[in-house]
Amino acid sequence: MTPTVAGRVRKGILVAAIGISVLAVLLVVAAWRNDLTIESDKGVATAEVLSAGRLRSAISFVTPDGVTKNPRLGVLYPTELIVGQRIDVEYARSDPDLVRVSGRDVRVALVPAGSVIAVTWLIALPALWLVRRRTAAEPPHDTAAEPPDVTAAEPPHVTAAPPD
Repeated sequence: MTPTVAGRVRKGILVAAIGISVLAVLLVVAAWRNDLTIESDKGVATAEVLSAGRLRSAISFVTPDGVTKNPRLGVLYPTELIVGQRIDVEYARSDPDLVRVSGRDVRVALVPAGSVIAVTWLIALPALWLVRRRTAAEPPHDTAAEPPDVTAAEPPHVTAAPPD
């Protein structure tokens, strides 16, 4: 691997690892912002779980003014919900599509985001080390080979043939 290629590979690994880490941090920041929005104008209700998944669960709840809401993005922090289950939810009255399971907040997102960052760097750091080691172990490539200097070379030794 040439030093140029090795440098590009190292930069690619770093960009990917930093990018994934930044995205994980942004996920936590977005969850924190959503929690702040809910806390600033909180409404509470009892909801029914319509569909349950690890990453998204659909719910339906009725606001105190009698309007039935089905948040289009589902409920925040949806883990361990079961279809048909009745749960308490907290929502932003100014935006009833922003709903979280009562008692859950951004702390639920910290472990998954931290795990993603840790695993990313547990893969990236050894990869960077391997690229560096492989590049250091290879002899340098001579891409601009110079022609031999014929002026400094010794004249060829010519042996005379023995007389007959």
